[in-house]
Amino acid sequence: MTNTINQSIMPLTAKINSSNHLEIGGCDTVELVKNYGSPLYVFDEETIRTCCRQYKEAFSAYKNVSVLYASKAFMTRTMCKIMEEEGLGLDVVSGGEMYTAMNSGFPMGKCYFNGNNKTQDELEFAFYCNIGRITVDNFYELKLLNKIAKEKDRNVDVLLRITPGIECHTHEYIQTGHLDSKFGFDLSQLDEAISLIKNEYTNLNLKGLHAHIGSQIFETQVYADVVDIVLEQFAHIKDKFGIILEEMNIGGGLGVKYTEDDDPPSIYDIADVIINSLKENLLKYKLPEPKLIIEPGRSIINNAGVTLYTVGSYKQVPEGRKYVAVDGGMSDNPRPSMYQAKYSAILANKANSSPDEVVTIAGRFCESGDILIKDINLPITEPGDIFCVFATGAYNYSMSSHYNRVPKPAAIIVQNGTSSVIIKRESYQDLISFDLIPERLTKGVLNNN
Repeated sequence: MTNTINQSIMPLTAKINSSNHLEIGGCDTVELVKNYGSPLYVFDEETIRTCCRQYKEAFSAYKNVSVLYASKAFMTRTMCKIMEEEGLGLDVVSGGEMYTAMNSGFPMGKCYFNGNNKTQDELEFAFYCNIGRITVDNFYELKLLNKIAKEKDRNVDVLLRITPGIECHTHEYIQTGHLDSKFGFDLSQLDEAISLIKNEYTNLNLKGLHAHIGSQIFETQVYADVVDIVLEQFAHIKDKFGIILEEMNIGGGLGVKYTEDDDPPSIYDIADVIINSLKENLLKYKLPEPKLIIEPGRSIINNAGVTLYTVGSYKQVPEGRKYVAVDGGMSDNPRPSMYQAKYSAILANKANSSPDEVVTIAGRFCESGDILIKDINLPITEPGDIFCVFATGAYNYSMSSHYNRVPKPAAIIVQNGTSSVIIKRESYQDLISFDLIPERLTKGVLNNN
């Protein structure tokens, strides 16, 4: 079966040009750094769009399916426009993500609002946006949401998020489907939640269940298992409450390839498993076909993105490692520090040169743990070289910070030899733009207006 985007480390359009430089989207990455500076996030539009189409094609055998992009992976107005053009919906988890979608002109009826502690302001904003669905995570939110809906004299369509009790072999911080989790109703609590909706919280329209089993998943059987668990609950709810649920959201979580050691299944592989499990369990539980909703995020955007850095200082430890420092690190990619994440990389200006030394790539931040890649084989590395880290599209910008008061990098998108800025590079003035000084301390302050 055809490989899909999540199984390739590099963007689809990546190649080495006649100058021995890495090229993406028809653009020389060395020239991109000259034009836009570094660090620089680069996204390949063809890779993003191809992955969206692979998801739609893979699940096309099930007639009633909706693919939502999990926007927490990387959320900008440009991403919203691409998702709209490709026919995907959005999974949003905050007021800021909702606002970004609305501001881009995205059809808000195709947005689902998730999260374990939505604020009252965010829930009211969801009403203002006419968001499509709200996934309710707990009893407090049930009560709060019904109160808001009642005050506005409106009904709202909801899903209930459940904890299915499936533990995937991923980092413990990105497991969300196991029983000891901050997310969702335990299955033993589900009857109480549904009774409240049916008898007391009458401004809530229960449409279905949501179950998310985690992130960076390499196993296919867990997808079959979660379908079985959700449909078993559908059958129970039908028998006990007489409610026929219409939608089942099984989340996303498909793993991606960061290094050659990673071997994730393809989008087609998990689609086959999910659809076959659906067919088997619908028959087993004697249920009508619900709408199937999936929420891929990382697997759509991750391998479309790279980060470009400029090499600076280096240090040879006597009888030890050689450290090579770049002009970014844990503030633009916290994943190695947080998750011990591993990456693949090359020198973009020496893309096809032979690897002659083993170095450790260090970030510029004041933490000993600010290491991007340990012990990587590279050509002889010199100040001014362009270091390219692959598969950085998901969660790098989303989780970036201003640690050490360093401005956030720019992000660009490339296609057919053209490049466009989608996030401007921050300036020092941007860093202080929200700072305030009490009047009693303003003596001698520079006027930066």
